[in-house]
Amino acid sequence: MPTTVLIADDQAMVRAGFAALLGAADDITVLGDAADGLIAVDEVHRLKPDVVLMDVRMPRRDGLWAAEQIISSGSSTKVLMLTTFDIDDYVYSALRIGASGFLLKDAPADELVRAVRVVAAGDALLAPSVTKRLIEQVTSRTTRKATAAAESLTPRELEVLLTVADGKSNGEIADELFVSEQTVKTHVSNMLTKLGLRDRAQAVVFAYENGLK
Repeated sequence: MPTTVLIADDQAMVRAGFAALLGAADDITVLGDAADGLIAVDEVHRLKPDVVLMDVRMPRRDGLWAAEQIISSGSSTKVLMLTTFDIDDYVYSALRIGASGFLLKDAPADELVRAVRVVAAGDALLAPSVTKRLIEQVTSRTTRKATAAAESLTPRELEVLLTVADGKSNGEIADELFVSEQTVKTHVSNMLTKLGLRDRAQAVVFAYENGLK
């Protein structure tokens, strides 16, 4: 089955451009679009896409508000944030809410398609420049001290957490640690459960907040 996508952006030309780029991929189907956060929330609940591309700045309700509504509702839809602004507070807020990824709009077309596939597969995705700024922001805000929760992890689970924090996919982690992808999935699941985290994006934030990266 193809990965289904909803595009939320206040600019009609941007929505059309993204739809054309994603629609050209054999394994992706664009179900619809939305011009603001309120419409995006309604359309996600109606269409139930696998992934929603969510612009940060939109009228009436912005993308951060919409993302929070979608994620807190228990929807299975993954939220991939998009913006022209490489701004720290947006990145940190989006990841704390539970967004699965954050990509700049000026990323090449193939990166957009890859981002949708990565997020749909359950992996977290951060643009390299966004990751750098996230590190700088979080380390300036928090005390670099591992929590008791992190100490409950096995050495291998901690290793997996650190590679997840680097933005690597299950396949990349498997290659790096010389284990099967299924083994990585098991370690990721155990790690998230022990830390009380919802998904990989929250694991990224946890690692940086606690000085593990």
